[in-house]
Amino acid sequence: MAVAAALALSACGSDNNSSSSSTTSAAASGSAASSCPSGTLNSAGSTAQANAISQFIKDYQTKCSGTTVNYNANGSGAGFTSFVQKQSDFAGSDYAMSTTQAAQVKSSGRCGSGEAIDIPAVGGAIAVIYNIPGVTASINLDAKTLAGIFDGTITNWNNAAIAKDNPGVTFPSLAIQPFFRSDASGTSYNFSNYLNHLGGFAAANKQWPGKAGQGAKGSAGVAAKVKSTSGGIAYDEYSYASQNNLTYAKVSNAAGDYVQLSSANAAQFIAQAQVEQTGADTHVVFNYNYSNADAYPAVLVTYEIVCGTGNDSSKLPLIKGFLGYALSSTAQSELTNLGYIPLPSNVASADVKAVDSLS
Repeated sequence: MAVAAALALSACGSDNNSSSSSTTSAAASGSAASSCPSGTLNSAGSTAQANAISQFIKDYQTKCSGTTVNYNANGSGAGFTSFVQKQSDFAGSDYAMSTTQAAQVKSSGRCGSGEAIDIPAVGGAIAVIYNIPGVTASINLDAKTLAGIFDGTITNWNNAAIAKDNPGVTFPSLAIQPFFRSDASGTSYNFSNYLNHLGGFAAANKQWPGKAGQGAKGSAGVAAKVKSTSGGIAYDEYSYASQNNLTYAKVSNAAGDYVQLSSANAAQFIAQAQVEQTGADTHVVFNYNYSNADAYPAVLVTYEIVCGTGNDSSKLPLIKGFLGYALSSTAQSELTNLGYIPLPSNVASADVKAVDSLS
């Protein structure tokens, strides 16, 4: 699915009814999940969740005639800015608001005298995609090896550290061409968080903290660069890797075992996350020490940032209606076939309370 800079999707049908992994179960309920108010919502942000949001929009507009939901996939940082500037009714982000961002919402009066909250919406995995001529099988890449590649200390595909990870694989003498997200990105935040915990990389940051490579804008931009560059490597949201038929690596977990990327393996890791909820503000904290051999550790959860209180009264029913639908079991069951991960039941239950509390 090609994702344009802006997704303004008109009503059209979708009858996908794929089942989610047994380790996950989203079960939104209540009035928010079933309401069909008319009107228009504008939203922006995360490119990682864009393919999922576009599906939710198509299905919701089919379900609710008279409703229009626009989503501008311009990146997590830009989406947050548009939310603060009241250009968006909610923003998609691949990371929860920082203390600084929350204070910015408060000081700007974006939510009146209230505050914005984070609501986890879409689970995902981060693929390590690469383009190595002559190497078509999935290779193994240790977190420390990846940290070296993105810090510029490992610069050729025939490096001894890569060969050690991959006995029996012949790598060409070819310069490694790392690519990273040039825009403020939750995919960057989550992947650098994984490398920080298990590879000794720099601290997690939405502005990519690595020292090597070239930047590309958006998930689609990163995928395109790797696809067209011999020796290229990057991190990218799983659905983009799948849609572009890119090869992706097995990556190491806390035990040093290599884990294959699959929806089921990513779901197993996400299911171990801790849910932290303060009022309606809901955060997911990953346990990088979890080392089950079938749990893929490079993952993310996207959030919708919305006013907890102080929403435009004319928009509030539609905000609750659409977000309620996006978090429902019907919508979440679409995610696996799109290359995403349905939310675990503990996250989904917290989300229902958050959406129902919006005012």
